[in-house]
Amino acid sequence: MNVIVAILILGLIVIVHELGHFLLAKKNGITVTEFSVGMGPRLASFVRNGTRYSLKLFPIGGSCMMLGEDETVDDEGAFHKKGVWARFSVIFAGAFFNFILAFVLSLILLGNVGVDKPYVTDVKAGSPADGKLVEDDLITKINGSPIHFGREIGYYYYFNSLSEEPIKITYLRDGKMNTTLITPVWKDTYLLGIDNYTVDGVSAKITILEEGYPLAEAGFAVGDVIVKINGTEIVKGQDLKTYLKNNPLTGDAVNISYLKGGTGDPIMISVIPKLVNSGYNMGWSSNLSYQKVSALQVVKYSFFELKSNIVNTIKSVFYLVTGRVSAKEISGPVGIVNVVGNIVTNSKDYGIRVMLLELINFSILISANLGVMNLLPLPALDGGRLVFLLIEAIRRKPVPKEKEAVVHMIGMALLMLLMVFVLFNDIRNIMG
Repeated sequence: MNVIVAILILGLIVIVHELGHFLLAKKNGITVTEFSVGMGPRLASFVRNGTRYSLKLFPIGGSCMMLGEDETVDDEGAFHKKGVWARFSVIFAGAFFNFILAFVLSLILLGNVGVDKPYVTDVKAGSPADGKLVEDDLITKINGSPIHFGREIGYYYYFNSLSEEPIKITYLRDGKMNTTLITPVWKDTYLLGIDNYTVDGVSAKITILEEGYPLAEAGFAVGDVIVKINGTEIVKGQDLKTYLKNNPLTGDAVNISYLKGGTGDPIMISVIPKLVNSGYNMGWSSNLSYQKVSALQVVKYSFFELKSNIVNTIKSVFYLVTGRVSAKEISGPVGIVNVVGNIVTNSKDYGIRVMLLELINFSILISANLGVMNLLPLPALDGGRLVFLLIEAIRRKPVPKEKEAVVHMIGMALLMLLMVFVLFNDIRNIMG
């Protein structure tokens, strides 16, 4: 099932990519010899206006084959007979259509779930952010980088590690834009396995419990209600949130009294918080909370969603090339199947709608990622072909076909080696 879903997602994304090539080729009068859905042996086909439309056996993408694309043909409909910018548009259209697909899927996703606006949800007492930020401040920039979503805060710190250098935070409070400088401090972060947003607002009833953390290992379960922590009475979820805010967890034991399933006599248990992270910290957080927005804002934030995915992909490639990201983090088809499997497994209990929205979210990432990767200026990729077209535009004459073919052939060989490495990497990550 997971393999089928992954194939359908990848198939849709690749078909849309090829459709971009196809439509721009037709628009520029280039003869498309075959447009196929799927790969391998033909199951069915028909010919119309000189183009064979084929349905093939394996639903793993498609292809758009153009006359004179890789050879010299004496025909006015041949690819190489068209102007350099016409050919450029045809090659570029594949990636551009992947961006269009990501944008359309973003409209569907954000229209259904809303937007995780980057509001400050917690400021730790005594932290560097205390007195500078307050809850419900809307973060708009970090060190000049625009922030549109709550999750973009995490992306920013992933690509820009905190240090002792002050961080410039721009935020909106009461309709007025403000800026402040916050200097991070070194901090050990401890967790119990619940966060502020995993208890409901009426009582401190646990709604989400993280496996592998102290409370889960101590026998707590979803539905249990916390009534006391270190002697402090807890009546509602806000009480627990306030206590943890004013009393940050350390490596010391925490005494918790709770009602099993929300009923019965209180059970008292002592747990030691788990050290999950050591590093520089500013003492404020922005938990992801989605809110519905107007139709116009859905369109606006869908552009931001597309932009975020494109920028993060470009940064990831740069960090990979410069060695700041490990090659072990590269994932391919097997890794995609594994991710799809995790999405299906983790969301199926919430219903088909949630599962589909999670898969749409993943498809946005993959579609934008494929668009960016195809535009990389590497031989055998669309980006490599665009480089040759730009050289032709500058020189005002094409690079000899045989020389270009050699470069693409070498690029294809290197690409195949990369695919073998990615496959090995996927298997290693899954096994280990």
